[in-house]
Parts: sequence; structure tokens; C-alpha cells
Amino acid sequence: MMFLTMPWLTIELTGSATMAGLVIAITAVPGLLLSPFMGSLVDSIGRRRMAIIVELITVFTTIAYPILNGITPLTLPLLLVMGVIRALFSGGSMTARKSLLPDVAREAKMSLDRANSLHEAFAAAAFATGPAIASLLIAAFDVMAAFWVSAAFMACSAFFAWLIRVEELNEEGAESRGSESWISYASQGFRLLAKLPAVAIIFVIVIFLALFYIPSELVVLPKYFESIDDPQTLGLLLMVMALATSVGSLLFERFTRYLSYANILRFTALGVAAAMLPMAFLPPTPIMLLCGLVLGFAWGPMPPLLNTVIQKKVPPSMRGRVFSVEMTIWNAAPMITMVFAGAAVDAFGVKPVYLGIAILVLIGSVVASTRKALNDLNEVNPR
Repeated sequence: MMFLTMPWLTIELTGSATMAGLVIAITAVPGLLLSPFMGSLVDSIGRRRMAIIVELITVFTTIAYPILNGITPLTLPLLLVMGVIRALFSGGSMTARKSLLPDVAREAKMSLDRANSLHEAFAAAAFATGPAIASLLIAAFDVMAAFWVSAAFMACSAFFAWLIRVEELNEEGAESRGSESWISYASQGFRLLAKLPAVAIIFVIVIFLALFYIPSELVVLPKYFESIDDPQTLGLLLMVMALATSVGSLLFERFTRYLSYANILRFTALGVAAAMLPMAFLPPTPIMLLCGLVLGFAWGPMPPLLNTVIQKKVPPSMRGRVFSVEMTIWNAAPMITMVFAGAAVDAFGVKPVYLGIAILVLIGSVVASTRKALNDLNEVNPR
């Protein structure tokens, strides 16, 4: 839900897509800097324990928006401060849950391919309902109602994490942090990537898609639908994309029976690019929804593929730090292009900017799909 409510609130306050991009970028900086340390805490304190703690903190930082808005009207500086505080912790919960998943899969006697398929399918399904609920709340009440409901769902997430009872295993000979500095301990996640080509390759693809694809959803589309005063269609589009992503994620395990990891990644990259091109022309709603369906389905196998590769190649005692690198990349990469995308939309309009982003995604996807190095992924899951 926050995926929609934050940019909507910013545009509602300022009327500017540039400001929406700027707020998202600025508020992400502290979380970006601290993300490796959150991964270190996951590896030190425990995966389940951190999943609960971080989610509860996020609940309080989310309800702060409507509470403060009831005391004093929100301003852009206040929005920035609150966004920074919330971003400090928001990524830690996902890092903890992904790190914990192999322990849950082992207890359930389930393969990692299947466990990640189910995990990401449920996550995408939840994301699908979030924008729809948020848009309905915005239309029926106001954007602050969406913050209250979002916080309630986060509280439920913390409760369900508390219900998990599994043994968190590490590899034999795993070393604790000991007297090592937190900076050195946290940086091990980055250093490990250089030793794991298969993980590094998929990270490069994720960086590229984050650079150019994420701004289209966080800035370009909200600006377009806000300009035509149509939050319901934006929520519906995001819901359709997320539901299709859920189906694609759920089918990841089945895809692995017939396709190599490298070909699954090619399908994802090229499928996303092919769907973005017609969407960039801002077609009528039925066509936009159809393209969103294709885009979401193509993207679906990517999250479980990334999770599985990391979980299979990275030692259990370092999962938190490597998954925190993923979260750092996913949050940092869009910051580079977010502000530029917002400024470009304000200067040139939605359609030319969206088309430019779609063309860049297509070019990058074609180049990445033709690299022989991509086949290193197949070493993780030989067929």
C-alpha cells in the first residue's frame, strides 16, 4: 500500500512529479546507508527475531503520518523527515524473512524453488490488493486512511512472524562477528559477490531494471493518473500487474523443470521490455491493463529466482548481509534516475519520458540476454 500512498501524498501536497521523485530519493538515503547493517543484525541477532522487531518499528513509523497530520498539516519538510525515519527500518523485515525462508523450507520438507515460488507469489498477491485498497481508501476517504490500514497489515505480519517456530541453522564452522567492527562485518556481503559470479550476474540485471523500470511505477504512472484524477485506475493497474506477478512467481518452480535459470532470466527481462513499449503510449484502459498483465507475469519468476540463487550459493551465516546488499541495490539504483524521471515528466510530459524508459529497458534486456556470462547461472541448478 505504501508503494502508492507515499508518491500520491507527495503529489497531493506539491502537485509536482519532480518533488515526488525527490522525496522518494531523499528518504531512501538513510535506509540505503544502514541496509548493510540491518543485514548484519539479521545474521547476529537472529532471522526470526529481526523480522518481528523491524516490522513492529515500521508499524509505529507508518501511523505517525496520520497522527501528525491530525496535529498539524503535513508540509514537504515534515514529509521528508518522517520518510527518512521510516526508511531506516523498512527494508530490514524483508531481509530477515528471505534469510529465514530456507529454515522454514527445510522444516516443511520443501525445495527452495517451491518455497520461493510460494513466498513471492503470496507477497505479490498481497501487493496486488494493497494498491487497490489504498486507491479505494483515497477515493472514499483520504490518503491518511490508507496509512492506518497499511499499519494494521504490518502488525499482522509481525504477529505471523512470531508464530514461526524453526531452528535457524548455520553452516559448520560459521564464525560470529566477535571483535570485528560492524563496518567490516557488514561489508562481507559486498565482498562475497566478487567470489560468486552467478549471484553477481543476476544482481547486475536487477540493478539495470531498478534503474529504469522502478521510476516508471513510482513517478511516471502516478503523475499521469494524478493529472487525470483517476486513482482507481492506477490502483487497478498495479493490482493487475501484481496479481500477474503472483502467478508468474507461483509458476517459477514449474518453469525450472523445463527451462534453465539463464533462460528464465532472459524471459523475464525481455517480457518486461515488450510489455512496457505499448504501455508507454498511454493506451485506453483495457489495453493498458492487458499490457500490465503481461508485464507482471514476465516479472513474476525474477524474485524467486534471485532468492533461490542467493540461498543456494551463500553460506547461511551470511544470508542476511547478502540479502541486505540486494535491498541496498534495489533502493539505491532508482535514486539515480528517480529525480531525473520526475523532472523530465514535468518538463516534457509523461508519454515521451515513459517511451524513453521503455526503449532503454528493451535495449538493456536484449544486451543482457545475449551475454554468454548469463549461462553461469546454470551452474546453480544444472539440468
